[in-house]
Parts: sequence; structure tokens; C-alpha cells
Amino acid sequence: MEILKVENLSKIYGKGDIQVKALDDVSFSVKKGEFVAIVGASGSGKSTLLHVLGGVDRPTNGKVFIDGTDVYEMNESKLAIFRRRQIGLIYQFYNLIPILNVEENITLPLLLDEGEVDKDQLSDILATLNLSNRLHHLPNELSGGQQQRVSIGRALFNKPALVLADEPTGNLDSKNSKEIIDLLKYSNKQYNQTLIIITHDHQIALQADRMITLDDGHVIKDEVIRG
Repeated sequence: MEILKVENLSKIYGKGDIQVKALDDVSFSVKKGEFVAIVGASGSGKSTLLHVLGGVDRPTNGKVFIDGTDVYEMNESKLAIFRRRQIGLIYQFYNLIPILNVEENITLPLLLDEGEVDKDQLSDILATLNLSNRLHHLPNELSGGQQQRVSIGRALFNKPALVLADEPTGNLDSKNSKEIIDLLKYSNKQYNQTLIIITHDHQIALQADRMITLDDGHVIKDEVIRG
């Protein structure tokens, strides 16, 4: 089942002589439960692509469909709600709310929807993240690896259609990096979460089901790593 479909995606910044084409006619699709790594040199368009897929940055041309919904047909308010419910975003620098504790940061997307927190689900996620004893800690009371685990919990808690991670280990040491990738792989398999990771680390990319290589805004390679 196809969960993501990208059609002829382009993103242009600036005009005239200073125009930069960050994405140039990018097309691909991703199946539900697939783990895809997107790689490429700095400036190849990786982060721009992730932001467009995540509903954060509108494309200049082209379409993005998530679970059959044409993402950019929506107005800004509907897009914000859709993004909160259907897309889990994980950033290199965590993007946690400093005045909220671990529980509040993880459950924030649901609370913004005025939903009721499933305490059993929260307990399961906290146990999986090894954060059960950090429930009431603020971000500045956590290590970098713990903060990244909180951001992963926040991304997974709403059971989104798509989880997007932008260099999730780029700010961590090798031990924490391995733990984060193992955790993302676990959620991918255990919960059938569709996972797309932007990474510069070839060893991380080789753990994916599939690797898409970008160069100068183009997809130059799309290869299956494991079936």
C-alpha cells in the first residue's frame, strides 16, 4: 500500500540571477511500513525535500500525497492540523519546548488537538524510550540522547502516517547515535511506522530498506537495500 507519493516536485528560492533550484522535478513513492534513507552531499536538496514532504515548506511546483491526501491543496490552517495528526517530525536539534517536561513534550500534539492521553500508550512509549524515570524532567535536565528520545516519542505518539527524521543523530556521539537508530528501526518494525531519514552517514543509510540519492535537486539513484 502506497503511503507517500511525490509527483514532479520542484522548489525554487529567489528570483532572477540569484534564483536557486533546490528541488528539480523529483518523483517517487513510498510504501506503508517502508524505511527509506535519503542521502546526498551538502546542498543536494535533502532537507528541503524533507520539509516539503512534512508540510513545512510549500513546493514551487508538483504534488505531495500522504495516505491519499493532496497535502498542498489544503489551506494553512487545515495543513497545520493535518501535519500535527499525520506527520511525525524529528529534528537534529530536538525542538523541544523548554518549559514543558518529558510527558508534556511527548503528548503535545495530542493536547493541541484537545485529545485525551492514553496513559497505557504513554507508559509503553516511555518504557520503550527508557524515559520512565524522567517523566517530570525538563529538557535542560536531560542528556542530548535523552532529549532526542523525547522528540522521537513526540513524533510517534499520535501514530502518524509518516515519520520524517532530519539528521536525527547529527548532534550525538556514536553510542547515542546507535541507540537512536535502533529505536527508530524498532518503531518502524514494531508499529509498522513508515520512516524516512535524511542522513549523511552511509552506515545508517545501509540499514534502511531503500536508499534514495539526491544530487543538485535531482534523484540520481533509487536503490533497494533489502526486500
